[in-house]
Amino acid sequence: MGWLAAARPTVVRTPPETAAGTPQEYRARQMVVDTDLARVVLPKNFLRPCLLLLLHESPAHGYELRERLRPLGFNRDDPGRLYRALRSLEEAELVRSAWQSSAGGPDRRTYELTPAGEERLLEAVAELQAMHEVLDRFLLRCADTASPDGPHRAPYGPG
Repeated sequence: MGWLAAARPTVVRTPPETAAGTPQEYRARQMVVDTDLARVVLPKNFLRPCLLLLLHESPAHGYELRERLRPLGFNRDDPGRLYRALRSLEEAELVRSAWQSSAGGPDRRTYELTPAGEERLLEAVAELQAMHEVLDRFLLRCADTASPDGPHRAPYGPG
């Protein structure tokens, strides 16, 4: 997984001076995702690179992927969307699947990443990194505008 680690954002976020609690508590709060808000703000087709990432980490069946998507901002209430995305990734030859028998229940379709899927994941990381950098610049400018030490005008509006 070394190639993916090299593609991670280099932006280091530190707790604001006003954040209460320990650094560990601050990080824990940052990990909580408001899935209703995330559904609105996530990039279009963000589900696809998330699935590629999860399958890069380990092959999985659909239910497991639904569970592992939750911390990435996805609710578990739309399994059809998940399976349509998996089918689309499989048609694009980014993912392959096979039925595996289960002693304790019904057979399950297990998905794994293909070499083309690994390449597409790298491309997605680069695209998302570029988007992250643009959004960071935007948010920094918003923070500077609203800052007491920043320009003296009404924040976020004409002034």
